[in-house]
Amino acid sequence: MDLKQLEYFTRVAELGSFTQASHALDIAQPALSRQVRLLEVELRQNLLNRNGRGVTTTEAGKVLLEHCRGILHQVERAKEDMARVQGALAGRVVLGIVPSASKMLTVPLTRKFRKQLPNATLSISEGLSVMMQESLLAGRLDIALLYNPSASAELDLSPLTSELLYLVGPKGPHPSHQAMPLRSLAGIPLVIPNRPHTIRMLLESQMALIGCRPNIRLEIDGVPAILDLVADGAGYAVLTEHAVLTSAQPDRYHIRPISQPELPSRLYLATASGRITTLTQQAMLELIRSTVREAYPTTLIQAG
Repeated sequence: MDLKQLEYFTRVAELGSFTQASHALDIAQPALSRQVRLLEVELRQNLLNRNGRGVTTTEAGKVLLEHCRGILHQVERAKEDMARVQGALAGRVVLGIVPSASKMLTVPLTRKFRKQLPNATLSISEGLSVMMQESLLAGRLDIALLYNPSASAELDLSPLTSELLYLVGPKGPHPSHQAMPLRSLAGIPLVIPNRPHTIRMLLESQMALIGCRPNIRLEIDGVPAILDLVADGAGYAVLTEHAVLTSAQPDRYHIRPISQPELPSRLYLATASGRITTLTQQAMLELIRSTVREAYPTTLIQAG
């Protein structure tokens, strides 16, 4: 066995696909398959079940995967320790951020990372919370920022901020600032994202609890497109105040609080349970927390 073979096997096992692993590792698929097969020959056991949809780990593969994660982690720690001899942390951090948080955090977070971890490498992916959660559990991400994730034994979740959702409409001559009861949204035409967007799921679940359903006129993914349609009179949106204020033309919209009940959208810091974080990743977690404290000073919630 060598480290490359262990790394290749780990990536294939976590992604469940030789094709995806070859792209992630930047290696030709035949070469990747050959190295994994050589590992199986050396260990005299099949590590992967191969089928038309991808691969799954055998019982032997599951055992080896746990060992591989520990071995590769120790290798990363060794590299970090050697870099610390020269006075800085090294290594790579892969971070996933949902689009609305990315707009607020990416630039200041990257600036801090470059200043405080100059020898490390940062890779940032953007996507919906459900996609980021899947990537985190599959090992494609080290850390993720997720909105309203479902509780899971596979995730370690730490709450960061909470923002209320508002009803967003086009600005009119006599705007009302009175709170809109959640039940009233059943009679208002809405322009909202497709499932499984977290705002859509939160709205539907909370309205179901009070015995009603949202009146969905249009399903559109992407906040800019939703706001353009609201300004054009196609319907109303349910978004955070921040999403409106950071839009291209915030003065085109009017927002009203939602009440009975309020709809808080919570941002969480997530890592995979049981997966050991490197020192560089731990430093990144602290950078994220400090950046969020500065970006959302009035909406912080206590971890716990």
